Amino acid sequence: MSSLSGKVQTVLSLVGPSKLGCTLTHEHLTMTFDCSYYPPPLCCEVISNEPITMKNLFWIQKNPYSHRENLQLNQETEGIKEELLDFKAQGGGALVENTATGISRCADLEADFAEETGVHITSGTGFYVDVTRSSETRAMSVEQLTDVLVNEILHGADGTSIKCGVIGETGCSWPLTESERKVLQATAHAQAQLGCPVIIHPGRNRSAPFQIIRVLQEAGADTSKTVMSHLDRTLLDKRELLELAQLGCYLEYDLFGSELFHYQFNPEPNDNKRIERVRLPVDEGYEGRILMAHDIHTKHRLTKYGGHGYSHIPTNTVPKMLFRGITEAALDKILIENPKQWLTFK
Repeated sequence: MSSLSGKVQTVLSLVGPSKLGCTLTHEHLTMTFDCSYYPPPLCCEVISNEPITMKNLFWIQKNPYSHRENLQLNQETEGIKEELLDFKAQGGGALVENTATGISRCADLEADFAEETGVHITSGTGFYVDVTRSSETRAMSVEQLTDVLVNEILHGADGTSIKCGVIGETGCSWPLTESERKVLQATAHAQAQLGCPVIIHPGRNRSAPFQIIRVLQEAGADTSKTVMSHLDRTLLDKRELLELAQLGCYLEYDLFGSELFHYQFNPEPNDNKRIERVRLPVDEGYEGRILMAHDIHTKHRLTKYGGHGYSHIPTNTVPKMLFRGITEAALDKILIENPKQWLTFK
């Protein structure tokens, strides 16, 4: 633990927090998302199995989870490398790779991306939602699960010596399953041992973030080192958002760039609404607890397919936020200082 304290653990090495710069705290580089395939109407079944082309791209953009190839982000190694180089050129410094066990994490590939692009990449340990877990994982005790998390941080993941630097994204459904509750408890125990950052994928219900924080706190977690993801699709009520902020966790808005007129799983705003929702906790004095990202997890969001890419926040979103009165100091907090504080081991 002494060697981790005060440092950020990336897939290549321990680095000083000041080295990170502009950081996206919730992205994917190697993910597959078959678990979220959403069968289309019968009239569109043929499209769902076709390759991505200009002819069907608009349909895919509006029905991203109903196209099988679109869910295989791990096939886009070269395209993602180009995206990361562009992110670096636009002032980007680091990102957190949230691909947990169950959705095709690949530590070797993450390290290759970091080495070839110069972007600091921190890898996540842990388990995605229950439906992606093996029967062996479901049968594990809290103690066994804790050992897995600690081992992947201290020694390496995926049979390599490449070490994870964050627990997450820890997947939760609504309501929580028995396995998910055990993984949350293991997450808290590992965090208590290592002083590491944690990031949570909450179920699609407004009560989910509060239930998860309660489980974590009861198991000894440090809420101040914990991120609640996907608030742009989970907490839409001002009062409830401020209640969550008072619990001390980081509030993450991580679907920037997603502009759907019909989100297939839950109501979701566009970037204009996201900017409004980020401004709310800023105006209430919580700018030190906000994080931002894109959560890119499908092909259609890459620039190769006409999407916004990993550079969307620094190139497109930040100017709009400045125009709408969010100060440069607040944005530096959200994109540089807050990620740095969260990712640093205690």
